[in-house]
Amino acid sequence: MEHSVNQVFSKYHGASDEPDKIGIEGAMRFLGDIDVQLDEITCLAIAEFCKCPTMGEFTRAEFIQAWVGQRCTTIAQMKTHANRLRMKLRTDMDYRRSVYLYTFLVSRVQGQRHVQHDIAVDHWRLFFTEEGSNAGNSATTPWLDWWIEFLEGRGKRPVSRDLWGQIELFLVEANKDETFGFWDVEGSWPPTIDEFVAWVKAKREEGKMEE
Repeated sequence: MEHSVNQVFSKYHGASDEPDKIGIEGAMRFLGDIDVQLDEITCLAIAEFCKCPTMGEFTRAEFIQAWVGQRCTTIAQMKTHANRLRMKLRTDMDYRRSVYLYTFLVSRVQGQRHVQHDIAVDHWRLFFTEEGSNAGNSATTPWLDWWIEFLEGRGKRPVSRDLWGQIELFLVEANKDETFGFWDVEGSWPPTIDEFVAWVKAKREEGKMEE
């Protein structure tokens, strides 16, 4: 079984790639062959599943271990499993969050501890708007749009791992309670989220004054 998966790996390994890695071109071909688009969360789920060290790169040992573990040895079987992950992302919020958290790790520029603002925004728009999300804009409040507007007003600073993890939890709670009944100034939210709450309250007051 390992031999068959290794053959799949070798099919996408390019001449200019490191010996035990599939580079960006091969990764894009592989994802395309298993019907995974680059602009869907399933792409990130595959990265988490194969324990990719960075976006657009697969390592041989982890690739083989992941697919052998699911008894997938052909592209057809891998395509079927990718679709299972796609469905799971829409129904299993714990799994969705695990993929979300892993995305931070593969989105950092090598050697850096933070994710650049524009990359973070692209992923937030993906995670918080695709089917299954409970952390995006609500029917009455554009939470995601406001969050991005707030961050851009602060100068598009890099995003820390703590902020990345906590903002998803915050937006889920905000969608359930738009009055911030869950929020406490003495709580453990990152300071940036505390500032965002104050910003939202001020924005709402401005809206009332304009009515």
